Amino acid sequence: MTSATSSPAAKPQAVRFTFGLWTVGNIGRDPFGAPTRPLLSPTDLVIGLGKIGAHGVNLHDNDLVPIDASASERDRIVREFKKTCADSNVRVPMASTNLFFDPAFKDGAFTSHSRDVRRYAVQKTMRGIDLAAELGAETYVFWGGREGTEVDFGKDPVEALKRMREAVDFLTSYARSRGHRLRFALEAKPNEPRGDIFLPTTGAMLAFIETLEHPEMVGVNPEVAHETMAGLNFSHAVAQALDAGKLFHIDMNDQKIGRFDQDLRFGSADPKGAFAVVKLLEDAAWDGCRHFDAHAYRSEDTEGVWDFARGCMRTYRLLQEKTLAFRADREIQGLLAEIREGDAGLAFGDGSAARALLAETFDLGRLAAKRLPYERLDQLVTELLMGVR
Repeated sequence: MTSATSSPAAKPQAVRFTFGLWTVGNIGRDPFGAPTRPLLSPTDLVIGLGKIGAHGVNLHDNDLVPIDASASERDRIVREFKKTCADSNVRVPMASTNLFFDPAFKDGAFTSHSRDVRRYAVQKTMRGIDLAAELGAETYVFWGGREGTEVDFGKDPVEALKRMREAVDFLTSYARSRGHRLRFALEAKPNEPRGDIFLPTTGAMLAFIETLEHPEMVGVNPEVAHETMAGLNFSHAVAQALDAGKLFHIDMNDQKIGRFDQDLRFGSADPKGAFAVVKLLEDAAWDGCRHFDAHAYRSEDTEGVWDFARGCMRTYRLLQEKTLAFRADREIQGLLAEIREGDAGLAFGDGSAARALLAETFDLGRLAAKRLPYERLDQLVTELLMGVR
């Protein structure tokens, strides 16, 4: 059965797709196996992204500049990279700092017990912030990959949060002092590579932000895989960030509950969940970049990496179209109208409203008898996604 309105659906809004150097540049190495693909240079990756029509490329500092590069080497690399980006019509909307790979960060960066490690981590991030500004980035993401524990008794979690706050407050002040027009986005993850990571969910990050010196500069970067690893509903995390005005960036991929951090191609594991996220962003007319923090299967060759990247963008666009079809479907909209009947504000006001509410009586039998056809609605959405509506 199909259903349509008499007027044609509007076109999907234009969106900007981005990938990280670490995503399309993933060489297929994992904890159990050596690389399966050759290492491509950042310039080669940018050229490839330009060819498939991506808007931008995001990066960690050391994705572009080796950690041990001299000042002259750093300047040459950045100069050549900026030229390639300009030639390929590819922007750099977001950057981040790698505070998890080097062995010095084995017990964290901002939360390390070592004062020197913490100071080095902040220095490294300062330089990363300057690099981001030089490349024209608008957002700077913080992911605390090693900010956690395997042995809870080894770190005071209250002290760890204080150290995180001290670092972020210093860095926001540094960015302001340099005149950088950057927003910071905190990225949550429950576990891996540490057994437990501090501030493990988007909700936890939102609460932490309110304790900062410059909370107006700081938002969140929720990721599908990270919330799903904890068994949470990703679209609900995104909704909370939208409601708070704190959705500064988003990482889109896919994930199966209970697995390691898979970073699957967007929409490949849970198409209905992916649709919920796309619909949420499209309904909100959110104008941020759609960043795909995902990897091609380890079994793919270099050409397969570009198949993966095209697939991420293609799936998003298809789900955009499904969002328009959802809005235009008479039966779906009719069910929603039935479900939402009586869905009005509580009209709370002054003391007289409270007295009136206390005096009101309710027919619980009538309220309990209201029909809520969620089964039918879910089936219609399933049919819509399967292409039979």
